[in-house]
Amino acid sequence: MITKGLLEKIYKAASIQRWNDHVRPVEFTELDKQAHKMVIAYIIGKHEEFQGRPKFNWIKLIEGGIFELLQRVILTDIKPPVFHWMMDKKGMELNKWVIEELANDIAGIKNLKEDMEKYLFNPDFFKEEKRILKAAHYLATNWEFKIIYNIAPFIYDIDKTKERIENEIEDHYDLIGVQKILLGKKTFGFIDLCGQLRFQQRWAQTPRVPKTSVLGHMLIVAIFSYLCSREIDACDKRVYNNFFAALFHDLPEALTRDISTPVKGAVEGLKETIKEYEEIQLEERLLPLLPLSWHEELRYFLGDEHQPKRRENGKTIPINKAEVNKYNEDKFSRLDGDIIKACDHLAAFIEACLSISHGIQSKTLKEAKNELYEDYQVRKKISGINFAQLFEYFYSEA
Repeated sequence: MITKGLLEKIYKAASIQRWNDHVRPVEFTELDKQAHKMVIAYIIGKHEEFQGRPKFNWIKLIEGGIFELLQRVILTDIKPPVFHWMMDKKGMELNKWVIEELANDIAGIKNLKEDMEKYLFNPDFFKEEKRILKAAHYLATNWEFKIIYNIAPFIYDIDKTKERIENEIEDHYDLIGVQKILLGKKTFGFIDLCGQLRFQQRWAQTPRVPKTSVLGHMLIVAIFSYLCSREIDACDKRVYNNFFAALFHDLPEALTRDISTPVKGAVEGLKETIKEYEEIQLEERLLPLLPLSWHEELRYFLGDEHQPKRRENGKTIPINKAEVNKYNEDKFSRLDGDIIKACDHLAAFIEACLSISHGIQSKTLKEAKNELYEDYQVRKKISGINFAQLFEYFYSEA
């Protein structure tokens, strides 16, 4: 069972400040960095898959990204040279402590603790996946650093930081995706566009603690979707689809910005008009930044995003309520849009509850909290997941 503690731990990443010893034009948080890293990992992974390079496992890649986020949440924002020195000297002991701190939070999900232990203690278990994640890590770091460097290139030792990051990226230059991104052309444009979602704050009309960006929110929904998929023993392709469809679910907001639900419902037919505009922007501005062979997958992720569906003979087929327990095999490429939607609502609900628990008693937050809670007391279970219980974790404390 998914625990309250695990959900809370994920949100702690939104409060960890990065580069807080440098001049920063905006706040950089660990949550946003990890989200950007997973977008980049997807790009690198797809290129490796297309090139038929050494075999890696998408599920291990997803899990490795989640485990790295949880590790950083426990160890907080330690400067990279200090972090690497600590891990060289006391890595085994530190990782044991990380597992101990997370033990109660991850124990309820089958084999999650055991898999995280393999990731932290067995260097060969996630070997290829770790390389992709490490490359994505430094590319995401470099994206942040270029902004900081251009603001204040005179800061002491900043050129050494620049050299260290560039050297780490060069060590991964054999990965085709890294080469494509460093060309600074189309693929980089996609990475750059996703990175801009760091600057779009959710709930723009009300103060919140912690603040979350659209990009950080996308990763939270993706992790929630992964946890739900794991809880219902989803097949690997279903887990993959649910995670990455959730990771990209707000991607069109890079071009439209966040349009609130009340605005969408203010005029009859406006919601459909906005959806049509997003689809046009997806085809004309987003998909051209990616290889043609990937387009169909992105359309599958983002089209009819709240609908459970599967693929057959190249066609997308909706899954109705009577079929909820069917098609849990890789060959059907099932995607649970209803779970992703519920995870999206759960993420918004927790955002509101956390802010209220910190004393921010705005009308907007209170209304969102109550409306979402009441909605899921009626619907309760979705595709076998007891969402009513997940909402109950936070409702009484806010």
